Amino acid sequence: MIDFNKIPSPCYIIEEDLLRKNLSLIRSVKDRAGVNIILAFKAFATWKAFPIIREYISYSTASSIYEAQLAYEEMGTKAHTYAPVYTRKDFPTILKYSSHITFNSLNQYEYFKEEVKNHSEKVSCGLRINPEFSVVETDLYNPASSQSRLGIPVANLKELPEGIEGLHFHALCESSSYDLEKVLKAVEKKFGHFFPRIKWLNMGGGHLITRKDYNVAHLISLLSTFKEKYPNLEIILEPGSAFVWQAGVLSSEIIDIVENGGIKTAILDVSFTCHMPDCLEMPYKPVIRGATDEIDGKPTYRMGGNSCLAGDYIGNWSFNKPLKIGDKIIFEDMIHYTIVKTTMFNGIPHPRIGLWTKENTFELYREFGYEDYKNRVS
Repeated sequence: MIDFNKIPSPCYIIEEDLLRKNLSLIRSVKDRAGVNIILAFKAFATWKAFPIIREYISYSTASSIYEAQLAYEEMGTKAHTYAPVYTRKDFPTILKYSSHITFNSLNQYEYFKEEVKNHSEKVSCGLRINPEFSVVETDLYNPASSQSRLGIPVANLKELPEGIEGLHFHALCESSSYDLEKVLKAVEKKFGHFFPRIKWLNMGGGHLITRKDYNVAHLISLLSTFKEKYPNLEIILEPGSAFVWQAGVLSSEIIDIVENGGIKTAILDVSFTCHMPDCLEMPYKPVIRGATDEIDGKPTYRMGGNSCLAGDYIGNWSFNKPLKIGDKIIFEDMIHYTIVKTTMFNGIPHPRIGLWTKENTFELYREFGYEDYKNRVS
């Protein structure tokens, strides 16, 4: 149990026991299904926790030049890299730090294929395909619409170019194994005729394997059956959220309470737009420890961020007793897609990042200061 009184506010706190529980399940699925599961940095890239992750999973996927370099330096292995576009300036570095490179378009592959061929080390090339089918309902997170800029639709892929060894699709977002089954049927129907000619198939991210209601047995059965049908293929999954799902919190503190227009707002030392951006982008209402959705008769408050953005608030929550200045507000499940997406908009100080160890001690990973803000905007 985290002792929040021992941790300065605000702070992202990764819980080692919960992280290891997730990692154990992910490794179990990897081994039982005979597939390769790798960490997607787009959801979690706190590299000081990588020594723990490396005990269970060895590889990662990168979506940019910096993520690829981070994979090499801190995971100790070359990245499976995909980006919507590569530039001539960045591509030599991408090559240096990647074992696999997936191209978003035929144009990009044609532009860089000779550079890949002449590289001193073998790099496996693939193409991202668009199955034009997805169960994701929020457009912001749906990469598989028919108008998407991400991936090649089947109508534009008549033949596989020479040198292509794999295909990559991504059409899930915090999804179930049954969602994957639906997407996989669409992929196989449209692109299955290419499968005998490639070495690997990357099924992308969005597999929320560690969610309590996720049917792990069904996933293993689905992947095992697919591998039996296509024994030539290495199957790769690259979830991000699943690695740190419900494995940590954002601890904050009430700095002021204001009441206007009949609404009580607890103003915190964190910002939704700066530190929990998906709450406003998705949007979704996060879980607060010890609070419930609004209940008549109970003390009820809106949560307000500390930036000057008018919309930097979420609400309403009810509590068993009135809140007061200095109370801790603990936002649950705030490790995935938070730290990687934070900003210093408005010069708002960034929360600390740390680990609550399995020995019940706090290890501070990073504390941010004025120079971090100043150097970003110079």
